[in-house]
Amino acid sequence: MRILFIGDIIGKPGRQAIRALLPNLTDKFRTDLIIANGENAAAGFGITESTATELFACGVDVITTGNHVWDKKEAVTYLAKESRVIRPLNYPPDVPGAGSILIKPDNKPPVAVLNLAGRIFMSGFDCPFRAAEAAIANIRETTQIIIIDFHAEATSEKVALGYYLDGQVSAVIGTHTHVQTADEKILPGGTAYISDAGMTGPMISVIGIEKNQIIGKFLTGMPRKFDVADGKTILNAVVVDIDEENGMATGIRRIQMTGPQIT
Repeated sequence: MRILFIGDIIGKPGRQAIRALLPNLTDKFRTDLIIANGENAAAGFGITESTATELFACGVDVITTGNHVWDKKEAVTYLAKESRVIRPLNYPPDVPGAGSILIKPDNKPPVAVLNLAGRIFMSGFDCPFRAAEAAIANIRETTQIIIIDFHAEATSEKVALGYYLDGQVSAVIGTHTHVQTADEKILPGGTAYISDAGMTGPMISVIGIEKNQIIGKFLTGMPRKFDVADGKTILNAVVVDIDEENGMATGIRRIQMTGPQIT
């Protein structure tokens, strides 16, 4: 089985890059399932029903999120009804939506997708290690193929979770920093790992935001409005190959492609 995981989609430029590049990408790699982090798909902050619907129409099967999932108010009611958009599993109890989904690609075994959030430099989450362990114990009774989006800031926390879950899940894929890392590997127990898949959005930007706005923030320390940048786009992703018999990864490959010009 081959799974494509697309890094954080940033606003309209990210969505247009998906629309332009995804068909050729899926044809080239012959993917069975497409997962994308869409927590910033709506104007750079949060997700809405319309932006999620646009991504599904492009061929995305599951949308993961992170700490910005509630930035748009409608996400509260939308996630309660749309199971294909998941939020971090380790939110406290009674938070709307679900932290995982079981999905069955055509003519393939079922795949579980889990979303977790880190706690270093982010607040409001329960322990991702314990939350993952509890969920995986139940999920492995149904499927051995388990993909985790670990939305976290600190590389140390991501690496630690990767080794903690090595041999129990198919892949631990980091998101949140919007910068693709070059540490993709198969861990000793057979779990594919990368610290961050990167982002899909404006290339000339500071993690998706208009660069001069961010530079001004650093120079002055003053609060200001941030806008998604325009111009040339980029798509960052990883492709993971998985043994359907035991759920362990047999390969992981980084992808970085330039997309259309957005004005």
